[in-house]
Amino acid sequence: MAESVYILCALTSAACALMLLRGYARSRARFVLWSSICFIALFVNNVLLMIDKVIVPDRVIFDPAWRSGAALVGLSILIYGLVWDAE
Repeated sequence: MAESVYILCALTSAACALMLLRGYARSRARFVLWSSICFIALFVNNVLLMIDKVIVPDRVIFDPAWRSGAALVGLSILIYGLVWDAE
């Protein structure tokens, strides 16, 4: 059951990132670019979690701080876009 949740979360993040990238290609709105980069980082976070919990459950390959770091980078980029790149 947990495996399907990890997979669905990763697929949802990837789908959001792809749709936002397509929207950025059409509109060239920089906020859409920052949002898509954030979702790419969240996708990486979900993939790292899936590797640790599903593919290799008996060993910790990626430290939880590294996994959270990927999400932190994505959210930091989104906050940068919200605060300093506002038009």
